[in-house]
Amino acid sequence: MQDKILKIVSELEKKYKSNNKPSKGGILDTLIATKLSQNTTDKTSYIAYKNLKKKYKNWGALTNASLREIKEQIKVCGMADTKSKDIKNMLNNMKKNYGTLNLDFLKKYKTEKIYDELLQYKGIGVKTVSCVLAFSMGRKVFPVDTHIHRVLNRLGIVKTKSPEDTFEKSEALIPGRKKISFHRNLIKFGREICKAVRPLCGLCVLYDYCEFIDKEDFYNSKAANKENNFLILDNI
Repeated sequence: MQDKILKIVSELEKKYKSNNKPSKGGILDTLIATKLSQNTTDKTSYIAYKNLKKKYKNWGALTNASLREIKEQIKVCGMADTKSKDIKNMLNNMKKNYGTLNLDFLKKYKTEKIYDELLQYKGIGVKTVSCVLAFSMGRKVFPVDTHIHRVLNRLGIVKTKSPEDTFEKSEALIPGRKKISFHRNLIKFGREICKAVRPLCGLCVLYDYCEFIDKEDFYNSKAANKENNFLILDNI
């Protein structure tokens, strides 16, 4: 299995050339950007994120804004009612708990303690915290979204029923030095080629490694959507 994983990692590196570096975003920036990206595209969530950054001089200023005003800024990315409420409550609770919205102190914590600390906030799940750990703190964590869950199951690397299960199973399988780049590449691959419906198997560089039972049905697919490679966490 390890040999197969390394070959898959190598093939995707050749195709997408993503790096293994963390993003430039701070902890709270990454946390909010990832929260906005839930159940929507990275492109629309990035617009919402930029709207917030333009409207408020810092995240502390957002705590004094009305929910109606926040919703107006992020409505483009959907679920604005829930996201605006969760983000405002989270920021207010952090301010109360820590006396500050500078979360750099978390860098001194062990990974498991950071999960415990951030999962207490409503609307923040394992995937969101994993993105914070990987992208803003450079920890060797492998965040799993629906694309990664689907692709890893089709490839036979895991046999799981949910992204949460895939996260648990894959964490020890993916080499630490490749976790962030492989995460980036799998998302791009899942959007462009290994789609949920009618995957473009005829264009797949991983065809020989794939265990997807229906892959032959779509082998003659001809076109890929290459405009889906925007990752919000690489742009904050």
